[in-house]
Amino acid sequence: MRLINDLRSNDALRQGSVVTIGNFDGVHVGHQRMIEALAAEGRARGLPVVVIIFEPQPLEFFMPDRAPSRLTRLREKAIQFGRLPVDFIQLLRFDRAFADQAPETFIQRVLVDHLHAKLLVVGDDFRFGKARSGDFRTLAAAGDAHGFEVRDTASIRVDGDRVSSTLVRQLLADGDLDAAAKMLGRPYSICGRILPGDQRGRTIGFPTANIGMARKNAPLEGVFAVTMRGLEQAPLPGVANIGIRPTVQGIPKLLLETHLLDFHGDLYGRRVEVLFHRKLRDERKFADLAALQAQIGCDVAAARDFFGTLRA
Repeated sequence: MRLINDLRSNDALRQGSVVTIGNFDGVHVGHQRMIEALAAEGRARGLPVVVIIFEPQPLEFFMPDRAPSRLTRLREKAIQFGRLPVDFIQLLRFDRAFADQAPETFIQRVLVDHLHAKLLVVGDDFRFGKARSGDFRTLAAAGDAHGFEVRDTASIRVDGDRVSSTLVRQLLADGDLDAAAKMLGRPYSICGRILPGDQRGRTIGFPTANIGMARKNAPLEGVFAVTMRGLEQAPLPGVANIGIRPTVQGIPKLLLETHLLDFHGDLYGRRVEVLFHRKLRDERKFADLAALQAQIGCDVAAARDFFGTLRA
């Protein structure tokens, strides 16, 4: 899989491609099944699979303070796409110039001239171009004119509910990680690099691996039983807190802190993936560090019980 972040000529696309467009936030099972079906078409036609995504996501550009929390950052999307039959990620910078272009300009520059699209799969509610004036019918008419087929995506249901990024976001906010995992086809996870912290956790007997969230908000907050990938061959169990650490004066941005159970080693600089399995409690402010220490001890015990149940 390759990431393309410009519209320069690409020999691998010259004979055509099969394409889909969207935010793909979370890369949930609906996205996965659609991409797998698109890849089957690509194999039958001998054409590569291209996924078009935007950075920032359109709502983040138009409503930076009110956009919903992201399920997946760009790197996390790329990791999930790498587990699917995707040949190219076409990354498009969403800025004022991009938002103001006519729908026909997007179709000509991106779909026709650059990707040489032969098949486009997109939601029937997809809107694009200046003032969101382009829609599915615009694409279908352009397909007739330029020789590419346009199909709409089919809804996927899990336990009777239509899978969507919005629903996954709500399930995570509600602490229903099992239902969210069914929608995602995997436990929800956050990736990042372990950063040096203030080492306060060491002073109370619970050292943590700290990951900067690089986002204004997150779809879940609180204390969780987690596993961490990227340090050893098998995922390591632990307890993680996502929040602002209100007991120790707080911080202005979200931090993911993970205490690994029975692990000792150098973690700084390692890139890891933290998978969330069970919510243990909400984040709250304690009277002092001693009270926080006692609660973390309870959290660790609850996490051990959870993982022990899984192994039983």
